[in-house]
Amino acid sequence: MSAEPVLSPVLDSFRLDGKVAIVTGASSGLGVAFAQALAEAGADVVIGARRVEKLEDTKKLVEATGRRALAVATDVAKPEDCTALVEAAMAEFGRVDVLVNNAGIGTAVPATRETPEQFRQVIDVNLNGCYWMAQACGRVMQPGSSIINISSVLGITTAGLPQAAYAASKAGLIGLTRDLAQQWTGRKGIRVNALAPGFFASEMTEQYPDDYLKMMNYRILSGRTGDPRELAAAVVFLAAPASGYVTGQTLPVDGGLTVT
Repeated sequence: MSAEPVLSPVLDSFRLDGKVAIVTGASSGLGVAFAQALAEAGADVVIGARRVEKLEDTKKLVEATGRRALAVATDVAKPEDCTALVEAAMAEFGRVDVLVNNAGIGTAVPATRETPEQFRQVIDVNLNGCYWMAQACGRVMQPGSSIINISSVLGITTAGLPQAAYAASKAGLIGLTRDLAQQWTGRKGIRVNALAPGFFASEMTEQYPDDYLKMMNYRILSGRTGDPRELAAAVVFLAAPASGYVTGQTLPVDGGLTVT
């Protein structure tokens, strides 16, 4: 059941007025930028993360735009938490139009030394958690809704660090994106896309070796790391009617890293 396209001035098609967005992993870094940008575009925002105390700062940023915000303690590795987050959104706002599957963790452990527990933890959050969230949202979303999975260029290429679990989880997320799009776009009118960010400042990049990002700049055509607002703009595009004819796709936002 596909939603009919809505014709409007081009800039209006990037607006999210009257919409409700869920952002996971919204307690720091890119998740904060996503929540703020969606609010600036007009959406009310439901934010989830394990560190609920840090969600309060994100909540204030959303409310400063004049939009409403709801913070919910959420561990996406637990299907029951994902269901509870969506139920809280429905109880507060009565709808869910956008899901940004952003929660993620990473490791940099050599493959011969990575423990089963370390590997499973990354898969549980980065891949399984995205599925549980999409599943819960897919049950309540109406035609015209959008799911955005935050994958990574490391699901497409390598970058010199031992990140088997992280790369596998992000590559799996690209496959999940394609399959959910083919299941839901025609039947439910829910678009499903992924972003593959390159290098952006975040808590994860703070764990990289000293000067690692500077060394990687030679592979980036733009010659620099990205600004979180540049990635947030791509999230707004995929969330909004402007991308109404885009589904099942993975969009790299990487300064040209994946073409070198």
